[in-house]
Amino acid sequence: MTSVTKPPILIALVNDYDVVTTGLAHMLDQYRERVLIAEIDTNLGVDDRVDIVLYDTFAQPESDVEELRTLAENPRARRVVVYTWNFHPALIERAREQGMSGYLSKTLPAADLVEALEAVHAGRVVVSEQAPRARTAPGLNWPGRGEGLTDREAEVLALITQGMSNAQVAGLTYLSPNTIKSYIRSIYRKIGVASRTQAVLWGVQHGFTPDHHRVEHWQGGP
Repeated sequence: MTSVTKPPILIALVNDYDVVTTGLAHMLDQYRERVLIAEIDTNLGVDDRVDIVLYDTFAQPESDVEELRTLAENPRARRVVVYTWNFHPALIERAREQGMSGYLSKTLPAADLVEALEAVHAGRVVVSEQAPRARTAPGLNWPGRGEGLTDREAEVLALITQGMSNAQVAGLTYLSPNTIKSYIRSIYRKIGVASRTQAVLWGVQHGFTPDHHRVEHWQGGP
């Protein structure tokens, strides 16, 4: 009896930073017989219907923003999964209220991430366990990693480079203002600057501004 091979799950990676989506795509590449990335050229929109939109929250709105509901309502996305470092209970609850089918941690090893995506594809709602802060899964990437910035430091710098105040960054990331200040001091030290203006200029020169607007595209924008 001939076994029937299931086609791979078609996934769209949604984030506005090429280095972020490329790192995630490379991490999943070893499982391409199980998950297939729909489009890696993130300057283009994905016009085909996909099984799962994997929404990476790096320097993006978290799930408490109403506009993210449009991802779940997009007819080209069968299911939407949030991929994040932030496991604030209010964000998880809001994600489920807005129709997200999964809330997955960036600490998951690639094999576990693929297994979780398969469970979502099968119709389950999957929420990663809320573990203490751990290292990001091997293979992921972010702007400034080569310069020694941690994932969270890079996200804070990306948001500052976009013109956000400390209070806005704290509100978006669900971190305290003191934590944001601590990250900023560490960022200044690592990139060798002494002021916010210098940090923003460094960020612009080193890939901390969005490369495109794919999130907007999936929300019905141009």
